[in-house]
Amino acid sequence: MNISEIKSNIKNGNYDKDFAMLYGDVKSAKERYLTACEEFEKIYPVSKDIRIFSAPGRTEVGGNHTDHQHGSVLAGGVNLDVIAIVSENDDSTVRIKSQGYDMDVIDVSDLSADDKQKGQAIALIKGVLYKFSELGHKIGGFNAYTTSNVLKGSGLSSSAAFEVLVGNIVNGLFANGSVSAIEIAKIGQFAERDYFGKPCGLLDQMASSLGGFTYADFNNPADPVTEKIDLDIKKYGYTLCVVDTGGNHANLTQDYADITIECKQISNALGVEFLRDADTDKFYNSLAELRKEYGERAVLRAFHFFNEQERVLKQRECLKQGKFEEFLNLVNESGQSSYDYLQNLYSTTAVKEQGLSLAIALTKQFLNGKGACRVHGGGFAGTIQCYIPTERLLEYKQMIEKCYGENSCCVLNIRPVGGYEIK
Repeated sequence: MNISEIKSNIKNGNYDKDFAMLYGDVKSAKERYLTACEEFEKIYPVSKDIRIFSAPGRTEVGGNHTDHQHGSVLAGGVNLDVIAIVSENDDSTVRIKSQGYDMDVIDVSDLSADDKQKGQAIALIKGVLYKFSELGHKIGGFNAYTTSNVLKGSGLSSSAAFEVLVGNIVNGLFANGSVSAIEIAKIGQFAERDYFGKPCGLLDQMASSLGGFTYADFNNPADPVTEKIDLDIKKYGYTLCVVDTGGNHANLTQDYADITIECKQISNALGVEFLRDADTDKFYNSLAELRKEYGERAVLRAFHFFNEQERVLKQRECLKQGKFEEFLNLVNESGQSSYDYLQNLYSTTAVKEQGLSLAIALTKQFLNGKGACRVHGGGFAGTIQCYIPTERLLEYKQMIEKCYGENSCCVLNIRPVGGYEIK
């Protein structure tokens, strides 16, 4: 179909079923996709065989900083996503124009990593393309326009959503959809780690690629064990939301890296590569030596991992058994462990900037023992995650937004699918 036919399909409701499944709000979705089509048409006026793709942001529900130690996590794809209007071309060039950014242009005959491109979207795109090519798929050119409503710096993983989006585009255009959602997640992780230059686990990409509400065990990252869990938070009388505290992520790369570095120091001292494989009795019996050699913070971060790993398993069982209040207690425990032991609520290089800590203090005071809240995602800046009694949601939004600004509180819904082509 050409772009005019795609727009007619949107207007005539041909995609309403998909929009309802992905977002709930069909009217807003139609307006958003029509605008994206119009922008695509301005940039690429001569195009045919138009296709539409979407990949969601993700919310981490349990397992704060466990994935990079081969631990377990609970996460879900959300109703905020990055979408793309796409058309294959015949000039072996990939062009992706993302709203608000310059166009990225890549010659598919040269997909080698370039250190000068680290930290840029073009590195993510090239990394995905390279990995598909390495897997034996013949990569061609395409033109795309993308737009995202995944909050930047929110812990909702806009970068993973983008990687999964590009993976689904390439999978649809050049691999006949043969690459699995788990493999697309691994490809995204490769692109972020090896091309973009950011150390990361597999949690973000897995949650975005799989969608729904998922338990994932990364004991063997090459073949993670996943389990879909049915969860309707609203039936328990709660609403899931995140609060954007407006923190600056610009100088936090070392803070994130230090968590992995310090966990590895402890695991190596215990004779293993990752904390998942460590003997906890040996850890607790070696505290005197470990704190002397690596410092108390590294020891406390390992302490967080061991307890958080057990907590995720308890959370999974609570959800499967419908024990939602017990699950919320564990969410609060997780948040306190991140605060006290993992220590990822603020950077020690900017102690005056403690937006996450203040947001949690305000939320706990508001909830007064009801519901739950915790740091969301990598931490140090960004967002907190909250489970607010639905009947008090408006009151909570008014309270928290008085401090952090209008629309800083974003209500989330778990969407049932991950990377997706709308047809």
